[in-house]
Amino acid sequence: MTPLSPSLTDFIDQLPKTENHLHIEGALPWELLCDANPHKYSTPPASWKSDFRFRDFAHFESELLGYAGDYFHSAQRYHDCARAVFAKRMASNVQYMEVSFASGCIDFMNLDGSEVADAIRAAVPKGLEVRIFLGIHHSGWTEKMTPILNESLGWENLDGIDLHGSEDIPVDAAAPHYWKKARDAGKFTKAHAGEFMGADFVRYAVEVLGAQRINHGVRAVEDPSVLDLLRERAIALDVCPISNVKLRVASSPENHQIRELLAAGIACSVSTDDPISFGNSLAEEYQMLSEALGFDRTQLIRVARHGFEASLTTEEWKKIYFHKLDQMARSL
Repeated sequence: MTPLSPSLTDFIDQLPKTENHLHIEGALPWELLCDANPHKYSTPPASWKSDFRFRDFAHFESELLGYAGDYFHSAQRYHDCARAVFAKRMASNVQYMEVSFASGCIDFMNLDGSEVADAIRAAVPKGLEVRIFLGIHHSGWTEKMTPILNESLGWENLDGIDLHGSEDIPVDAAAPHYWKKARDAGKFTKAHAGEFMGADFVRYAVEVLGAQRINHGVRAVEDPSVLDLLRERAIALDVCPISNVKLRVASSPENHQIRELLAAGIACSVSTDDPISFGNSLAEEYQMLSEALGFDRTQLIRVARHGFEASLTTEEWKKIYFHKLDQMARSL
């Protein structure tokens, strides 16, 4: 007798996965925020509802920074948050993660960024690979922060840097030099682009900053020459479908750009971005691909594989998970 195929939920649970695009402040588990502020937070936000849409990036950022400001008062809080986040991801068969913490938050909270990176690293459990990034906003090179950003390139537990924040704010003139300096120091460089601004900003991130991977990047579909650029340089996109829908970057789940990107030969992983604001899990991201976009299980395996391909780990380690994914594909 042919064994019954697992349900979609079981299949996604069994799928080895990565999460390559996660903001630690935005991944704060709701229960930790409630425990820290029981009189202020008692019920989950309206933004968790599937039909909710933020008005714009400022609306989203204001809500998220409110949560962060009420919780991340110390490096220990980052440790506690990261430990809970990592445990949840391991329980859902996530094998590799990239998490970022915001330079703006350590600035506002007057925290030692090196201590924050160390605290996050100390929270990593056995069996999970994690890379830690410092997210720098477009205008982050302030008089106070510039020396700290320069020092960060020597932090032992920092693996790379990422460009964060509202895309309509001009990027500081110091950024291109800093991105190159980071690579020279052995740090991996990413950038948020192609979310609220179009394909031209993806081109800027690649050609001017020299970003080695793009977070979001979905609006690259608006310019075939930018798709060509991504293919030529083998630059993957770490896409967050539910975030894109709730922030109106995609008009609906059914019209999300990831299908067009994959058809164009662009490698795309999926992640949750800021689940405290979107109420989403990684399994629900895969579920959206299946239910709204019609991805079959072979295509879901392909997306998971892209996450491992883009990961910053050894080829030997990647081969272990490629083999597991190939086994799942053969069993379909």
